[in-house]
Amino acid sequence: MQSTRRSWEPAPTVIQPQNQLHQKREHSQKRELPDAAATQALGRELAGQLPPGSILLLLGDLGAGKTCLVQGLAKGLGIDEPITSPTFALAQHYQGQGGRALVHLDLYRLELAAAADELLAQEEEEALALGALLAVEWPERLSVLPPEAWQVGLELRDPTNPDAGRTAWITPAGR
Repeated sequence: MQSTRRSWEPAPTVIQPQNQLHQKREHSQKRELPDAAATQALGRELAGQLPPGSILLLLGDLGAGKTCLVQGLAKGLGIDEPITSPTFALAQHYQGQGGRALVHLDLYRLELAAAADELLAQEEEEALALGALLAVEWPERLSVLPPEAWQVGLELRDPTNPDAGRTAWITPAGR
């Protein structure tokens, strides 16, 4: 049986994902998000724009709003159950109304790039089979980033005050 997994393989000389992520800003749309409600609204907006099977890489420090954005994605996909970060479970699957689905990964606890790559490959295949949107927190753990992925980088305006809002950098796939 032929695999439905998209073909991407680590380059022979691995470019650190962190460098790949920062190079993308020149092709990104900048959005100011004054609060958690605006962050969730961006997630709902992206849920309406991204086709099933899309990958969304979520970047940002601890507390930057990645899970908050995923909560908005879930609402936009018609998912009513509570969304929490799958830090310990590593992956959560959610089914929404109208057949829309979400697979939420958190790679934070995976220290080895090979383990993060393997989990992404498994969950990407599952997401494709479900026609789900795949949201990945901490993609910096991967050895190489999937080129077909969208990226959203989140930065707190004031790292000492999470209530001061955040800036989002949205980069479409292939940029």
